[in-house]
Amino acid sequence: MSQTQLNRYHVISMVIDKSMTNSEAAQALDLSVRQIIRLKKGVKKEGPSFLVHKNKGRKPIHAFSEDFISKIVALKKSDLYQGANFLHFQELLEKHENITISYNALHTILSSNGVKSPKKHRKKKVHNRRKRKAKEGQLIQIDASPHDWFGTGEKYDIHGAIDDSTGKIMGLYMTKNECRQGYFETLRSVVLNYGIPVSIYTDRHTIFRSPKADKLTIEEQLAGKTVKDTQFGRAMKELGITMIPARSPQAKGRIERLWDTLQSRLPVEFKIAGISTIEQANEFFAGYLIKFNEKFAVAPEDTICAFRTLPEKICLDNILCVKEERILDNGLTFSFYNQRFKVVTNSMSVYPKSKIKVLLSPKFGVKAQYGEKIYDVIHWTEHKKSKVKKSKTNSNNKYRPDDGHYYKYGHQAWQKVTFEDSDHDILKMLEKIFLTQIA
Repeated sequence: MSQTQLNRYHVISMVIDKSMTNSEAAQALDLSVRQIIRLKKGVKKEGPSFLVHKNKGRKPIHAFSEDFISKIVALKKSDLYQGANFLHFQELLEKHENITISYNALHTILSSNGVKSPKKHRKKKVHNRRKRKAKEGQLIQIDASPHDWFGTGEKYDIHGAIDDSTGKIMGLYMTKNECRQGYFETLRSVVLNYGIPVSIYTDRHTIFRSPKADKLTIEEQLAGKTVKDTQFGRAMKELGITMIPARSPQAKGRIERLWDTLQSRLPVEFKIAGISTIEQANEFFAGYLIKFNEKFAVAPEDTICAFRTLPEKICLDNILCVKEERILDNGLTFSFYNQRFKVVTNSMSVYPKSKIKVLLSPKFGVKAQYGEKIYDVIHWTEHKKSKVKKSKTNSNNKYRPDDGHYYKYGHQAWQKVTFEDSDHDILKMLEKIFLTQIA
């Protein structure tokens, strides 16, 4: 008998001996008089054993078998599931092992067998939570997270975007490191699947804002001096998206908490799906986001959506790219990253000495923009001039270009510059521009 049961037996015995009234016993044991009368009657009939619950020492009828418990523990300790936290493990059991079990029961089984969740909770500094935006698309938080996603010891970066009002993941894109192209592809996913958001919340990385932005004095700002936009900032202006820089990681806490969740879940999901490359991961995200949002997204306060539809006349590829200005020479050629290119045009729509915009993207390679029109370009190699000795007898002979000369066969002799171009210098230039952290 427990100490509580012994105390009850002592008080009930005093009631039976009439040394204590039913009311006094009820007050002493914090029970009703009716319960005291029932206990007194039971003790008189069965003795002290009446105060002991009849199920004590008996195995519950709904208790798990030892084989079932051993199977759960073995699965959790297996290489496939050992990285999953308890809640994620519960979902994986139902999805892949056809085992349905409550979280509390699973937690009890694992904890009692010495299994600890890899996602330990520790005390954190308390920060005031900002209220969610009312409408979906009113504010999108974007960021990148380096992590050993494949469990190989090598870190890769996943770029992500999350809606502030619903907590819905709008896009994920993995690259070797945090870079402009990763953010471009993440934003492409947002715009194509949902629309153009009102504003985006970023950190103060040089991809988003120039490091010179904070160095302008008050006098320079009053004089109207400005700092050139980064390529990402320029693209946001063209789409009409307001950029809001956060001053601390806590300010964009929603996406920071998302990384905690994904760093716990995605490595396990990748291992189960056999994913080990960046290309496989980016293909996997499309289906994964649908299931993730169904489970974790919440309804917005205001059902009116703030996303704007991308106008049909706007080509997103021509915005989410690198744009730089160049001036054409007399032969309609220009220099770009130590390479020479020529604008392809069969009309007089582009003139020498014109200022053009050079567009560069892994999607289409290199193109040129003059006014509102986009032109293809070719990789141009200067022909070396050969010294021709003047002949005194044939002074009236006309010059004839050789068979491989550009002006004789036109643009057919050269291929347009695309991402699939086998030119090593072009591919190297694309990689340098897009897969680095340079703004």
